[in-house]
Amino acid sequence: MTDSEANTHESSVCRHDCEPIASVIGSIPYRMALAGGWIDQPFVSVLNPNPPGSMVVVSLEPVMRFMERCGMATGTRKVAERIWQGRVPIGDPADLVRELYRAENEGLAEPSGSQDMIGLIYPGVSRLDYRADWEGGYFPSHIETNTDPDVAKWIEHVCHFIPVASRPDGYNPLGIKHLEPEWVSRLGDTGKRCYQAIISRNVYALGKSMNDCMECWKRLLPQVVSHPTINIDLVGLMRYYQNRYAGAMYSGCGGGYLIVVSEEQVPGSFGVTVRLK
Repeated sequence: MTDSEANTHESSVCRHDCEPIASVIGSIPYRMALAGGWIDQPFVSVLNPNPPGSMVVVSLEPVMRFMERCGMATGTRKVAERIWQGRVPIGDPADLVRELYRAENEGLAEPSGSQDMIGLIYPGVSRLDYRADWEGGYFPSHIETNTDPDVAKWIEHVCHFIPVASRPDGYNPLGIKHLEPEWVSRLGDTGKRCYQAIISRNVYALGKSMNDCMECWKRLLPQVVSHPTINIDLVGLMRYYQNRYAGAMYSGCGGGYLIVVSEEQVPGSFGVTVRLK
């Protein structure tokens, strides 16, 4: 290869390597859900004896493509790409959340939770407080958001993603419901503790809130982690990491990614980038 050919090759490689991944997967953010999930559904929050119950979402930069059907709000993201031509518009976040919620859930018998939309649109980490007597429980009565760069860096440091599996065809997490008020209250409390642990950067408190959330899921909606269509021992895999690190929980019902909390590197895992703008 001549010098001229080498320079041409290097220039071509640079053009491809320097192209942002968003040009392929789109610029709409992803959403990571942590402790408290399901409290955003009115059929759950209506049974909470100690409202509001909380859950935590973190907005993520689209620096990689997440698998679909894995609890990363990819379905909501597709709707956002369609109605907003691939980029979240400038505007009041609360209004944008409602616009996206209507676009995704119009005519659906079982609407998705508004936490999906909030996690995509609100930057940083947010605590969402839900109560059934506020707009029917479909939208949070209060949103507490933190965009401190140091907090974001800490989240990136301690949250490790391990790919497990997408939700299988025919899977439905709502086949069995044991909606006991005491456990609904515990679920909503895990979200409160999760947010406080993140703000105070306490890895052990964060891990415990996530472990406790998974216990609530197993008690309230057991098919979230165990279902005839799932051929993976999700509970056993999760227990392995919970016993070795500060905590672990799945990114969504039916598996997806296992989010492991640790100040040390977790073999086979990858990190995420928190969106602050």
